[in-house]
Amino acid sequence: MGPVTERKPPGVSFESWIDKQIRLAQERGDFDDLPGAGKPIPAGDVDDELWWVKNYLRRENLPTDSLLPTPLQLRKEIERLPDTIRGLPSERAVRDVVARLNLQIVAWLRAPSGPRLPVSPVDADEVVATWRQQNQPSRKPPVTRSPEPESDPPPAGRRWWWRKR
Repeated sequence: MGPVTERKPPGVSFESWIDKQIRLAQERGDFDDLPGAGKPIPAGDVDDELWWVKNYLRRENLPTDSLLPTPLQLRKEIERLPDTIRGLPSERAVRDVVARLNLQIVAWLRAPSGPRLPVSPVDADEVVATWRQQNQPSRKPPVTRSPEPESDPPPAGRRWWWRKR
């Protein structure tokens, strides 16, 4: 299919010129064997004007977060950081994740686009401390025997400060 580079000749209506272009392309066979030929065009949801965007995201397996402006995407990444680092095996891996995120943040700060929202680099030491807390082995308190009751319990009705007498 060759590009249509010729201009509409003067004195010819747009409609007849376009119809001629289409007829010539059909005669050349430019429309034969196109992908999706013979299939109906998906109508989508008539009430939703962004149905085609949703279909595109679904077809390409993209998260809806990819539609957000860069600063909002970065803030969401910062929010998800504790979940992201939870399964990492070492402190080095945690620091690498934070370093990659900080590179993205610094790149946006140098050339901001989209809405101006406050986004600042993440402190790697704080994230490592969070990771250490998450990965501490859960220790059960040692089982101790219950203390034996005192031989002479204080009489009921006496105040606690009278027990020492």
